[in-house]
Amino acid sequence: MPAAPSSRQTPQQTLIRTLAPKALKAAIEAHARYLKGLPAGTRANLSYVDLDNVSLEGVDLSEADLTGARLSGALLARAVLTRATLYGADLRDADLRDANLARCDLRGVCLRGANLAGADLSGCDLREGVTATQDSIDGFKILRHRERRGELDRAVTRGARLDGAQLGDAFTRVADLTDADLAGVSLQGARLNRATLNGADLSRANLYNADLSGASLRRAVLSGADLAGTTFDGADLTEVLRAPPPIIYVDDAPLHEVLEAHELFVTSDGRDGAPAKVPSTDFRPLRRLRGRRLAGLSAPGAIFFGMDLSSVQLQGANLADADLRGVNLRGADLRGARLVGAQLSRADLSGAKLGPLDIAQGRVLRADLSRAVLRGADLTGASARRVRLIEADLTRCKLDGCDLTSAELPEGFAL
Repeated sequence: MPAAPSSRQTPQQTLIRTLAPKALKAAIEAHARYLKGLPAGTRANLSYVDLDNVSLEGVDLSEADLTGARLSGALLARAVLTRATLYGADLRDADLRDANLARCDLRGVCLRGANLAGADLSGCDLREGVTATQDSIDGFKILRHRERRGELDRAVTRGARLDGAQLGDAFTRVADLTDADLAGVSLQGARLNRATLNGADLSRANLYNADLSGASLRRAVLSGADLAGTTFDGADLTEVLRAPPPIIYVDDAPLHEVLEAHELFVTSDGRDGAPAKVPSTDFRPLRRLRGRRLAGLSAPGAIFFGMDLSSVQLQGANLADADLRGVNLRGADLRGARLVGAQLSRADLSGAKLGPLDIAQGRVLRADLSRAVLRGADLTGASARRVRLIEADLTRCKLDGCDLTSAELPEGFAL
C-alpha cells in the first residue's frame, strides 16, 4: 500500500512567516518612534518574514531585525538600514541603489542579481554565515536559499562604498565591484580571480596572498595596498594607479615650485612667474591645492586622485582626460575649464562654478565636460549654466539645486 503523502512543510516553509500589510505598516511606524525615542516605540522585528517584492523605498529601518527575511525583488532604493541585522536574508534581485547599509550584519545573505549601485556598505559584515532556528519537532533547521533557473548570478555594486567592510569569498565571487570604494578593506587570501574591479579604489587594502588572476582592474587604485603574495596572472592592469614618488619633478624643477611660478604669473597679471604646462603629471604628492589661484593651468591627463582642491581657482584650465576621482572640488571655480574625458567619479563639485567664463567683450569660454565620467559625483548647488555635458556619464550624479540652464546634456538624459 503506497504511503500517504506527507503534509509536513519543508524547513523553508515553516521558518518563513507572513505579515499583513497593515501589520507591516504598524511595525514600521512603531520603529520610527523607537528611533526617535518616542512613547510606544518598538524596534522592528521582521525576522523570517516574507517581504518578497515589497516596496520600502527610502524607509528608515536602522537597527531593525531582518534575520532570514525574504526580500527577493524588494524595492529598497535609498532605504536606511544602518546597523540592521540581515543575517541570512534573501536579497536576490532587490533594488538597493543608494541604500545606506553601513555597519549592517549581512553574513550569509543571498545577493544574486541585487542592485547595490551607489550603496553605502562601509563597515558591514559580508562574510559567509549559516542561518539556523530551533523547531519544537525537528530541532535545528538550516535556512537555505535555493537557486532559481535564469536568475542573475552577480550582484551589481558599481560605485558602492565598502571601506572597512569584512568581505567573504562568496561575496567577492558574485559581485561586480566596478568603481567600488574598497579603501582599507581586508581581502587577505580572497579568491578574486576573474572579478570585475574596474575603477575600484583599493588604496591601503590588504590583498596579501589574494588571487586576482584573470581579474579586470582597469584604472583601479592600488596605492598603498599590501600586494605581498598577490597573484595577477592574466589580469588586466591597464592604467592601474599605484603610489606616486615622494617628489615630482617637471623639467628638473620640483612640481611645487612650478605651481608657485604659475600662481605668481596669475596674481601679477603675467608680469612675473611663468605659466605651467604639466601634462600627465601626478599631483598627489602635494596632497592639497585648496584655494590656490591656478587659472589657465595646462595639465591634460594629470592625476589628482583623492586630493583636496576645494575653492581652487582653475578658470580656463585644461584638465582634459585628468584623473579627478574622489577629488574635493567643493566651491571650486572651473568656469571655462576644459574637462573633456576627465574622470570625476565620486568627486565633490557641490557649489562649484562650471558656467561660462568671460574672456573678452561679447566672448565667453564654456566649461566643457563632454565624455567626462561623473558617476556618483555631487553637483549639489553647482552653477553649470551652458556647460557642455555631451556624452558625459551622469549615473547616480547628485544634481539637487544645480543650475543647468541652457546646458548641453547627454542624449536621452532627463532632469
